[in-house]
Amino acid sequence: MKLLKRLLFLVLVIIIVIAGYFVKQGYDIYDKAIYEMSIEEKVQEIKSIENYARFDELPQDYINAVISVEDKRFFKHSGIDLISISRALWIDIKEMKFEEGGSTITQQLAKNVYFTQEKKVTRKIAEVFMARKFEANCSKEEIFEMYVNTSYFGDGYYCVKDAAEGYFDKLPKDMNLYECTLLAGIPNAPSVYAPTKNPELAKQRQAQVIRKMLKQGYLTTEQANEIISVDEK
Repeated sequence: MKLLKRLLFLVLVIIIVIAGYFVKQGYDIYDKAIYEMSIEEKVQEIKSIENYARFDELPQDYINAVISVEDKRFFKHSGIDLISISRALWIDIKEMKFEEGGSTITQQLAKNVYFTQEKKVTRKIAEVFMARKFEANCSKEEIFEMYVNTSYFGDGYYCVKDAAEGYFDKLPKDMNLYECTLLAGIPNAPSVYAPTKNPELAKQRQAQVIRKMLKQGYLTTEQANEIISVDEK
């Protein structure tokens, strides 16, 4: 029994040491990034993007769609969602690979503007530190608008306004419910879900967005059916 306790204690110590190593490496990546460009400078840089769309220029349906499919607790958490991270970690352990991230919109913003898309534990940890920094310096509305202005929507569209004009020949504020739900699903995998490249896959992704909006109470069944009927015409 004593031997078992000692072994368990040793395993725990090893886990703590390894975790500490990765946290330190992740923090160093974050610290280097923030040293090279502060949050204030980065925010100014993002907001100077041509065709930058402000939060109040986005349809509520689009905001609801993005939150439903990307980060349903966005307005409640402080940059990281422990529930989503725990679920993603459990899936990663079961699958024995680092695939599920559990990233919030704030973390995705940090990844978009400070880090690479490479799936590494240390980058993920750096992303968490940076997300907390964004949350401490920006409002939720600012974080959301910066996220959709730095996301790739496929077909060479690198912000929501370019995507709305390119796909629908409209300003974001003029998008209807069908267009909002279609656009919200693209950044997850732009090369796959761009409607000009894979219209059927884009519709499948849109259906996922609709289901999540229904579940979160952002859509009625009638509205969902109405969107689906547009595809059937």
